[in-house]
Amino acid sequence: MNAPLHREIPPGLLDTAQALSQVSAQWDGDIVKQISDYITIPAKSPSFDADWAGHGHIDTVMRNAATWVEAQKVEGLTLEIVRLEGRTPVLFFEVPATKTGATETVLMYGHLDKQPEFTGWRNDLGPWTPKYEDGKLFGRGGADDGYAVYASIAAIQALKAQGVPHPRIVGLVETCEESGSYDLLPYVDALRSRLGDVGLVICLDSGAGNYDQLWLTTSLRGMASGVLKVEILTEGVHSGDASGLVPSSFRIMRQVLDRLEDSKTGRLLPQSFHCEIPAERLVQAKATAQILGEEIYKRFPWAHYDCGGATTFALPTTTDPVEALLNRTWKPTLSVTGADGFPEMGNAGNVLRPYTAFKLSLRLPPLVDAGSAVQELKTLLEDNAPYQARVTFESAGGATGWNAPTTSPWFEKALNDASQAFYGAPCGTIGQGGTIPLMNMLSQGFPKAQMMVCGVLGPRSNAHGPNEFLHVPYAKKITAAVAQVISRMP
Repeated sequence: MNAPLHREIPPGLLDTAQALSQVSAQWDGDIVKQISDYITIPAKSPSFDADWAGHGHIDTVMRNAATWVEAQKVEGLTLEIVRLEGRTPVLFFEVPATKTGATETVLMYGHLDKQPEFTGWRNDLGPWTPKYEDGKLFGRGGADDGYAVYASIAAIQALKAQGVPHPRIVGLVETCEESGSYDLLPYVDALRSRLGDVGLVICLDSGAGNYDQLWLTTSLRGMASGVLKVEILTEGVHSGDASGLVPSSFRIMRQVLDRLEDSKTGRLLPQSFHCEIPAERLVQAKATAQILGEEIYKRFPWAHYDCGGATTFALPTTTDPVEALLNRTWKPTLSVTGADGFPEMGNAGNVLRPYTAFKLSLRLPPLVDAGSAVQELKTLLEDNAPYQARVTFESAGGATGWNAPTTSPWFEKALNDASQAFYGAPCGTIGQGGTIPLMNMLSQGFPKAQMMVCGVLGPRSNAHGPNEFLHVPYAKKITAAVAQVISRMP
């Protein structure tokens, strides 16, 4: 019987099979439990928990993560929970370089704050009740992105275990990301001298087109958000007495929003909210559309009903895969994410309501300045109100999007090699419709740095919504892939 072939690994290179075996064992033996414990803690972001400091949940998840990192006893690692007065804390760690001549730093990023509960969870699931089922860990925040700090340390441990030289590595884990990261910039300023010369950013807070390969995020949309309120009365009045004479605040709201959006197509009307899509991104979108096809839109949980014995599904805005990709990554889009001024259905009498308020979330193309958009949005919505109603837009701030810098040859090769090694397929590229404010900050502060923005938020993972899950087999591979990319940094 022939003996198995022995695969020689050149000195200084990562043995990918050994790395995947190690990180998989660590995920199964420890990390899944750590993230399960994390899920049980309602560490909602400050925008969703005004008394976050008093409740202590953010401090708890930060302290738990710090305790775990320190318990790993990574050679040379130092760690600190940094606190600025009145702001959410950040976790900062540092690992010295072991690669001779390495002058640049790797910055690893994640966050531990969460979105609120939302409704519609499966009967046997809940936002704060972890459940591990068929390789998926259900619960709020596990995939977005409580796993990031644990995966980052596991990747470093994989390098250390094989004695693979690596550059200096720092970690920055915040607790304000889901609120727009308004606390982050002061920390970046305070820690700037300790960050060093960042040559590679690894951000584990993004998505994946599928679970079959590594995905590099090439762009992120920006966001402008706030509350639009229309007031027509000082108190509710009998609808039979007033309707037809007192205009409905909801109808006025519709008129005001018609200034912003074509309700038939969803197109945002102000041209300044649009931008030209770079040619490189169009080419990448066509290539990604070839990979994902109909799954780009079929992955969503469309409403459906029986019609004459056949199941009828709600439809997307387009079924063209390229257009679908661009619509969710490079086109501005308005969403109403909350409402006030409406009684619950069971308590809704025949009363003309005094006001209507909507929480607006306006996703902006990556190259549109959010500050300018917020100001234009406020003027557009408030000026010349119908019926001289009181119309106000209270901004919750904005975040400018991000377009990735040109990929250097070493980085492109490292990504493809890692994807082939752990997934058996080349690295895919995809824009994401969400917003990570840190990326634009870092691109401005470190314009020459390569950006490995990736994550586990693949099809149906449903971050922010019900039944959010972390795809553990994919997370194991992405952890090992991060280790390999770091090892290839020149």
